[in-house]
Amino acid sequence: MTTSNSYWLMKSEPDAYGWDTLIAEGEGTWDGVRNHRAAGNLRAMQVGDEAFFYHSNIGLEIVGICAITAVGLTDPSDPTGKWAAVKVKPLRKLARAVTLREIKADPALAGIELVRLSRLSVSVITPEEWRYIVALSDA
Repeated sequence: MTTSNSYWLMKSEPDAYGWDTLIAEGEGTWDGVRNHRAAGNLRAMQVGDEAFFYHSNIGLEIVGICAITAVGLTDPSDPTGKWAAVKVKPLRKLARAVTLREIKADPALAGIELVRLSRLSVSVITPEEWRYIVALSDA
């Protein structure tokens, strides 16, 4: 069992910044978030929290798990200095990607923010959802 404080889901278009890019970098900056709720989630993150890495638009699936390594950063892509960023490092690729279709069809995940707040790029994952999705990926 992980010692993470909180769990998250972070969406990225794989042709813009995908799992393989994060693997190649070793650590990346999660920036470019311009939604107030998603930015609030970035600000709430703590070092050691874990996040699902979700490929949006292409793939529509959770592909890996990353750890939050630095928090409280100002988004370097924001000239106004008002948006947040964090640093992440890859922990592991999921044994099997868990698709959005699979998540939407599973009654156990009916309340997940990924479905309820589908446009949100950084969302909360409950500990129960986390364990359930990890188990799905290992099945």
